[in-house]
Amino acid sequence: MDNVEIANIFNKIADLLEIKDENPFRIRSYRNAADVIENLTLTLSSIVERDDATLEEIPGIGKAIHAKIVELIRTGNLLFFDELLAELSPGLLQMLELTGLGTKKVRLLYNSQGIDSIEKLEANLASGKVQELPGMGEKSAAKITKSIENYRILKKTSDRFGVAKARKIALEAQKYLLTSALLDKVQIVGSLRRWQETIGNIDIIATTKKSTEPLKVINFFHDYQSIKKILTSSETKTTVLLTSEIKVTLRILAKDSFGSALLYYTGSKGHNLWLSRRAKQGGLRLEKSGLFDGKTNERINANTEEEIFTTLGLEFTPPELRQVSPESGEALYSREIKKGIKPLRLIETSDILGDLHMHSTYSDGSARIIEMAEAARLRGYSYVAITDHSRAVGIAHGLSEKRLLIQIQEIDELNKRYKEEGIDFRILKGTEVDILASGALDFPPSVLENLDCVIGAVHSGLDMPIEVMTNRVVSAIETGLINILAHPTGRIINRRLPYAIDIGAVMSAAKKHRVALELNSYPDRLDLKDTFCRQAKEAGVLVAVSTDSHSVLGLGNMAYGIGTARRGGLGKEDIINTLTLEKLLGFLNRD
Repeated sequence: MDNVEIANIFNKIADLLEIKDENPFRIRSYRNAADVIENLTLTLSSIVERDDATLEEIPGIGKAIHAKIVELIRTGNLLFFDELLAELSPGLLQMLELTGLGTKKVRLLYNSQGIDSIEKLEANLASGKVQELPGMGEKSAAKITKSIENYRILKKTSDRFGVAKARKIALEAQKYLLTSALLDKVQIVGSLRRWQETIGNIDIIATTKKSTEPLKVINFFHDYQSIKKILTSSETKTTVLLTSEIKVTLRILAKDSFGSALLYYTGSKGHNLWLSRRAKQGGLRLEKSGLFDGKTNERINANTEEEIFTTLGLEFTPPELRQVSPESGEALYSREIKKGIKPLRLIETSDILGDLHMHSTYSDGSARIIEMAEAARLRGYSYVAITDHSRAVGIAHGLSEKRLLIQIQEIDELNKRYKEEGIDFRILKGTEVDILASGALDFPPSVLENLDCVIGAVHSGLDMPIEVMTNRVVSAIETGLINILAHPTGRIINRRLPYAIDIGAVMSAAKKHRVALELNSYPDRLDLKDTFCRQAKEAGVLVAVSTDSHSVLGLGNMAYGIGTARRGGLGKEDIINTLTLEKLLGFLNRD
């Protein structure tokens, strides 16, 4: 059982305990453990195999969690989780996937009317029983009905895995393969290499050190402990189903075809077809086994992706941009090599100088401000912004004006200490202030004007008509009080559709008032999505790639935001947190 599966089980346990109205500290321990496990670089199974006692050295893993991890890894099941599901119902977890239904409402529905599935919920909505409950009514019933409709729409694509989950699983499989002395190169390809936001299956290609070893590698891979079932197998290719229910295909290639195969199996299929047509126009033939002369069939000396692009007269196209127009089939971003034209350079993780959206223990984060700041410093950042929730987000312990002032004092003291110690690092004072239904902000100007970085966010009323939602967000931008618009469309991948909003109108207002749009790197959001990133670039609107971290380990999610930014064609110049502190403060102050 891999880390992702274990974290998922702990999150479900926390959900069920909340429905039971159990001790909040116990619930939080499971949430924190899930967060820690999801972001671990080592697999829990390898730790348990080596010495399970070291689990308790991992922050967030206590004795009770330790025992459950060992049970999951050694048996593949967890008795405590099974007992919770038997006591309650798996259908309650499905109900939590409905927008607007949190644990409190699910608890009310379950305790008062025995509703423990979406089907029962629909029946009681139709009969009018739900509307009779305290805090419910026709308006709430209509919202829940709409949520059920959206849930069914999302379920049509829910067989695809989020990029973060798929990537972690793929990296673990790659790591296992690299323990074999038989292999020379091992590369993850397909949609994962292109950083698509959802993944259907995992593709891996590899080369062996000797031409006689492919079958040995296939047999070695079949011993991987996360394999649930071998689906197909030959001397050079196998497809397996992992315990996480994702398929992995491993192909063993000849060394001299690795470059062309890397290009081919990375895709996209449309881009491969476009490249093949391009090669044919030049009298060449491009195949997954290599690049050949179209007449003589002789292999062209182009053994890497870069060499193939150059031979075809093209700039190297990064994997994230290997896309074609659905209408014409023409490549959207591949360009011919021309003198005097600067080659395309996409944003790199190393370009990021700071993270402008994160939470601390002041609201719903699990780490103190100093812990978040020190973790950011270890990543080489020059600054961070602490942006805890405002008071409207009560479920996240949003800050009152009084508590925000206390936080400001703490940040001032920490910055003073950094300066006295000669440390070139700055904590920016910020907030994630709610944009209320009227378009007003949850803190008055007198408070917001004392902050370095103000992020505006919509967290409620997500079912507004498009005109109303657009006016709401544009009104907030026009106050001149926010610097960044957080997760601008409100989507949660595979769980919640974006709210209705005219993103073009939002971008126009953002450009006029010098507001950046956030690319939220939390893997379930990735909001702005790639096509909106490109639209922002074309509109001249800057982007902030931020993690929305609620823990130290969450800072690592920056990679997913960078992957999406690259798919959107963004470069260093398009992103505000590539700026030096001095230039960033100039942008935030609208100088």
